[in-house]
Amino acid sequence: MAGFSRETMSSQETNRSEIVHQYIDTNALLSEFVQQALSEPFYYLDTEFHREKTYFPQLALVQIAVAGSIAIIDPLRVDAEILRPLLEGSGMCVLHAAQQDLDVMSQSWGFIPSRIIDTQLCAGFIGYSQPSLASLLQTFLKVSVPKGDRLTDWLKRPLTKDQLSYAASDVAYLAELNAAISERLHELGRWEWALEACEELRKKPTGPNMPEDAWLKVKDIRTLKGRSRWVAQSVAAWRERRAMDMNLPPRHVLSDIAILGIAQRAPQTSEDLLQSRGVDNRHLSSGHGKSLLEAVSEGISHSREGELSFPSGDGEDLDKTMRPAITLVSAWVTELARQSSLDAGLLGTRKDIIDLLSGSPGARMRTGWRADIVGHDIEDLVAGRKALTFTVENGGNGLRLVEVAD
Repeated sequence: MAGFSRETMSSQETNRSEIVHQYIDTNALLSEFVQQALSEPFYYLDTEFHREKTYFPQLALVQIAVAGSIAIIDPLRVDAEILRPLLEGSGMCVLHAAQQDLDVMSQSWGFIPSRIIDTQLCAGFIGYSQPSLASLLQTFLKVSVPKGDRLTDWLKRPLTKDQLSYAASDVAYLAELNAAISERLHELGRWEWALEACEELRKKPTGPNMPEDAWLKVKDIRTLKGRSRWVAQSVAAWRERRAMDMNLPPRHVLSDIAILGIAQRAPQTSEDLLQSRGVDNRHLSSGHGKSLLEAVSEGISHSREGELSFPSGDGEDLDKTMRPAITLVSAWVTELARQSSLDAGLLGTRKDIIDLLSGSPGARMRTGWRADIVGHDIEDLVAGRKALTFTVENGGNGLRLVEVAD
């Protein structure tokens, strides 16, 4: 990729400034690049963005490598619609740790690649657990890429030579890395599994949080009981909507400690609101105080409906006779992942196991590659058609699934 052979890239381990790239900050240059890229079967993409001071992520840079060249695209100066034919075309987009990139593209542009390969996700199918790009490059290509400055402001212009070189390095080696991982996946017969998982990731819902669920992320929320919990839910939802409207991080609108203080006090007047911990005069300005008090009143009203419960996430809704199976199955899934050189989190999370045992229609372990590897066996285990035994073989030990004799 980027016109480099393996030997050339390895010689650049300490000198990334030699990575050749093109800076694109006009629509004409971007159109020319896209036309060239459309004929290629693969392209390699990364983004730089900030969200520390805003609710929605601010896309600052887009890096795309294709057909031996690297483009560093300035999204602040070009029309992103020019990229739509490439991303929505037939080419395969290769990324590393794609979730945030997909979120940013979806929220900033309204479109994402039609096909993706996530090298981090794919590495999970050959025994790596959420590896960094740097670790995979070192392992597969013997390339050492120094860490970038985490405090870099990618929104500032002009960008320095070092910043541009660092940005280019994020995609410069993805072609070779993807080829190496893909080769191993084919050897193990897991290529289709990886593709299915990548498509699952691509289709995962993106976008803002549901305001009604924002209270669940408030620090120390579990200390609240009864009416206070309802008020906290209503006030947290108010904060989330206000943050969206103002494009500010929620904590800049109202702190978590203020939500707890308001929830415990349940103020009815502006004067009483000011007595709540974490609240000051700025929260009463521009009509904020009135709408905040309305949120408190709404929470108080809902409290008459009864106790507000936290979502069940640990098998509480599962039949009591089935709950011991969660621990047993979790242990077996972990052992099976170890024996198969798979990332256990890919094979099945605790929630996935609970969903399967509870008969949830959306259980991920009931369909696709997860069902083939482990889901059907779990169903047989619960039904008594199979059993788990502990074995000691060749100096090792572990759980093993066996057929139950009729």
